[in-house]
Amino acid sequence: MLRKKFIKLSSAFAAAPLLSPLSDLAQQARLQNWAGNLTFSTSNVFYPKTVSEVQSLVKKSDKLRGLGTRHCFNSIADSKYNLISSNSLNNILSLDTVNKTVTVEGGIKYGELAPYLDKKGFALHNLASLPHISVAGSITTATHGSGVKNGNLSTQVRALEIITADGSLIKLSREKDGDLFNGAVVGLGALGFITQLTLSIEPTYTMRQTVFIKLPLDQLKDHFLEIVSAGYSVSLFTDWQSDSINEVWIKDKVNPEISYRGISEFYGAKAATKDLHPIIELSAENCTEQMGKPGPWYERLPHFKMGFTPSSGKELQSEYFIPQKNAVEAILAIQKMGKQIGPHLFITEIRTIAADSLWLSPCRHQDSVTIHFTWKQEWDEVKKLLPLIEKELAPFNARPHWGKLFTLSASTLESRYEKLSDFRKLSATYDPKGKFRNDFLNGTIFKA
Repeated sequence: MLRKKFIKLSSAFAAAPLLSPLSDLAQQARLQNWAGNLTFSTSNVFYPKTVSEVQSLVKKSDKLRGLGTRHCFNSIADSKYNLISSNSLNNILSLDTVNKTVTVEGGIKYGELAPYLDKKGFALHNLASLPHISVAGSITTATHGSGVKNGNLSTQVRALEIITADGSLIKLSREKDGDLFNGAVVGLGALGFITQLTLSIEPTYTMRQTVFIKLPLDQLKDHFLEIVSAGYSVSLFTDWQSDSINEVWIKDKVNPEISYRGISEFYGAKAATKDLHPIIELSAENCTEQMGKPGPWYERLPHFKMGFTPSSGKELQSEYFIPQKNAVEAILAIQKMGKQIGPHLFITEIRTIAADSLWLSPCRHQDSVTIHFTWKQEWDEVKKLLPLIEKELAPFNARPHWGKLFTLSASTLESRYEKLSDFRKLSATYDPKGKFRNDFLNGTIFKA
């Protein structure tokens, strides 16, 4: 799709809600993911309203998968047999102001949870670029925001409740279950259906967001860590078509009583004079406010507003995690592929994530930088590019985002995730017959 056509499509859809209630007819038809590049393989989709309903469905099903807000771009959530949606399991269950935790059902979206927390005087440590995604789906795939000191969203979890293959309800916590807990949090849906999560919270905070344009690549080479550490959360956007980074988005915590005076230059980049979209040609109407204007944390940490779609959805996404120490080398390696990548790319985002101890987290035991590709929906061309990108990133043992498109083999993943064999054993404990597995998991995690 040409960029001009994409801009027209995006403008047409900009004011539409991302997800609308499903009609009975829609529920009976084959669902698609948000991007429309995947049609789910079954029309057997169940929408339980209670935990006991989930348990009943699990007990009488031979094969099934849990389904969230359908924001994955690969078939990780697909099933040929049965899907159980968390759409109606979206309640806030309790707020513990003493221990600073909130307990929620897995289907709640961050854009629904965040205003509630803020009203109560609390916040989450970070959010992803989209607030439209469910808590359980984000956590089980290690979805993330940005910030050199910020772990991914899975690191917020203090406890989780899972319905396992025999219909049993188990609860694991960080305090009581140690490394077993670390194995279960990023579970890829292989251990069971997540019904409930307890998340760490902190006192609410106000943020500002400032954007700079055309950061010289030489500055990035010489000052990478200083640049990505310049705010609480920093994102770099590039189309790889010039010797500069298109946009730098800096999100800072601020004291709301102190007005912000912006600076005109940042490592050679110029301050934006108006709100911008990550794809600079697009309208910023659906983006969160910039220009240093203070606002609630949940209206600044995401790039896009809850009530608007970030684009028409007609896109593909891939993302690779590399050690922070190798960031500049990896970026320069991809920069050399600019001419190959450019015709099929909308934008790339570069972010940082702090290390964690979760078994299948791409950030396990390494501070990481991600190179994220938002592609035009041209799969034939993209699937030829991905192996070339993966080859360039191979020296850095790049780990892919579990919910996005990649072509790395099971043996390669095995070499990059030292706890994969332990995870298979853990999965066999809770799901000995592979009730929750699908083709994606069998090809990446459980392949003999």
